[in-house]
Amino acid sequence: MKEKFRIHLFIAGTVQGVFFRAHTRNVAQASDLTGWVRNLPDGRVEVIAEGGRDRIAEFIRWCHKGPAMASVANVEIYWEEATGEFKDFGIQYLH
Repeated sequence: MKEKFRIHLFIAGTVQGVFFRAHTRNVAQASDLTGWVRNLPDGRVEVIAEGGRDRIAEFIRWCHKGPAMASVANVEIYWEEATGEFKDFGIQYLH
């Protein structure tokens, strides 16, 4: 079984209202990553993703540019211990 890696991202810039979450979910699902994406009240997007090293690296590269209408100013990357807790990749909503 391949080793899994986990990243916790905070993405800043023009990243809300530009379909960032939907595109992030689609890219993650196409890359066989699991986890979630959500908007934060401060205007950033938060992402947790787990998967193979190469797929995670490609995903991070994509998050630095995002979808066409987005303008990414900064991506904070935190590497964490993979937990395997996710079955798929979805969009979360803050309550």
